[in-house]
Amino acid sequence: MGFSFRKSIKIAPGVKMNVGKRGVGVSVGGKGLRYSVNTSGRRTTTVGVPGSGISYSSTSNSRSYKTSAYQKRKELENREKEIQKLQELERAKLEVEVYENKLERLRSIHHECDHYVNWIEISQRQAPFNLGESGPNERQALNMLTGYKPNVLQKLFKQEDKKRIELENDVYKAREKDGELFEEWQSTKRAADQILNGDIETYLQVIEEFDPLGDLVEFGSGFEFGLNDSRTLYVEFEVNGKNVVPNESKSLLKSGKVSQKAMPKSAYFDLYQDYVCSCAIRIARDLFALLPLQNICINAYDEELDSTTGHNKKIAILSVKYDQAPFEALNFNHIDPSDALANFSHHMKFKKTKGFEEISQFVN
Repeated sequence: MGFSFRKSIKIAPGVKMNVGKRGVGVSVGGKGLRYSVNTSGRRTTTVGVPGSGISYSSTSNSRSYKTSAYQKRKELENREKEIQKLQELERAKLEVEVYENKLERLRSIHHECDHYVNWIEISQRQAPFNLGESGPNERQALNMLTGYKPNVLQKLFKQEDKKRIELENDVYKAREKDGELFEEWQSTKRAADQILNGDIETYLQVIEEFDPLGDLVEFGSGFEFGLNDSRTLYVEFEVNGKNVVPNESKSLLKSGKVSQKAMPKSAYFDLYQDYVCSCAIRIARDLFALLPLQNICINAYDEELDSTTGHNKKIAILSVKYDQAPFEALNFNHIDPSDALANFSHHMKFKKTKGFEEISQFVN
């Protein structure tokens, strides 16, 4: 039982001041009728028949204001509470939607792909203009210059010469643009010819310039590329899965609050596997679209705790060799990224209750 404190002080006949833990109050009246007011705003009226033990008590917690200003204040307070509640509901909904969207993206990374680069078509493109001739930008600027006719205001304020000088400067700027246009065509054609001739250094330069896997960096992934010849590209892929794949699930309760709890291990490892395999397919898709390769070998790595040292160590968890022809025949929007490995030479040890295990061999 908790301790309580109450003291009653007589101020005048029929008037008492009551001091308690919850505040100070004043009561007026006798045995048949008593009216009490507390500093908390609570008002109590008690009516009884002396000696009968029968009484009636009515309590009110707030004053009944009559002016419109006070009534409006109460209305605004209620509206403010409603808006705050709606904002909390929206924040909770958004939090769950962001979480669900992340899960969907982790499973569908392989649905995205860069546009196919046709190096043969690029190699066969004609020059934008012949050397020694005016380029398209210069021709347009020259037409503006030769066709210039001053208007009435320019004649009145003698601005013809100023305008003509501006048009002549535009011709020089246009000539510079044409020079850049021709250099770009030369550079692109040279790169296309070298790609078609199997120049490995150009392959690596194109990968660096196009940065086909740049958006995967948002997941914390890292990549290294290597080639022994122009037919096969080797990719080392750092998964960083433990920082990417959530280990908690979120859902929206009927109350509008977010429920957050540990994800079942089997669901977590299943999502982890789909993420790794989806990334592997996406890597191959982008690189087959960018370069005329026959094979892409991907070795995926992640970190796990080494119990012998107490430190994390990098281990290989997936090695797969994608052959271009059967790979391009896949229906990427309907495959399961993990099941699709059955179509290619690969090495992976995975258990639904333990996840990935270190592999000792690599696909070459």
